[in-house]
Amino acid sequence: MKLKDRIRGYLPVVIDVETSGFNEQTDALLEICAIILGMDEEGSFFAKTTLHYHVEPFKGANIEASAIKFNGIDIDNPFRLAVPEKKALSEIFDHINEELETEECSRAILVGHNAFFDLGFVKAATLRANLKSPFHQFSTIDTVSLSALCCGETVLAKAISKMDIEWDNNEAHSALYDTQKTSELFCQIFNSHKFELKD
Repeated sequence: MKLKDRIRGYLPVVIDVETSGFNEQTDALLEICAIILGMDEEGSFFAKTTLHYHVEPFKGANIEASAIKFNGIDIDNPFRLAVPEKKALSEIFDHINEELETEECSRAILVGHNAFFDLGFVKAATLRANLKSPFHQFSTIDTVSLSALCCGETVLAKAISKMDIEWDNNEAHSALYDTQKTSELFCQIFNSHKFELKD
């Protein structure tokens, strides 16, 4: 089976964002990680390419103190090496588009834990940057629903624990770590539910 045959021609890309609030129109995208998934000869998904960026708040963005306290991001720290939204998204989209061509997939589909939240911030930043997104505009694969079905949990840390995947609370709430763990969760669930295509 080829990757394009597994999910209706879609390329799964795991995304997690850290933000300065809950409103994608007014609050800043501060960190984004994307893990493009591949598929091996046995039909198992695996993390293929990881792209991670700290992002500069867009001009006029609202910064909620409670959100910053929760994710622990120091926006003004020069060691964040933050880049503009357009640069981060352009590089992520370029890699995704290359993989779409390689895998002969029609479009990317965003995989996330509470995926609609991540998709909303990606879409808003894409519009601000005047870019064309490779992602489906409203369809997502949400590991909240998958983990609720498979292990009766919806909280990422609890689902990860139930699925016997290593979890470190000290690393949580960084886009890189949460994307890595969401990727592991997705792959474990999907790889345990393989099917054969029928003619």
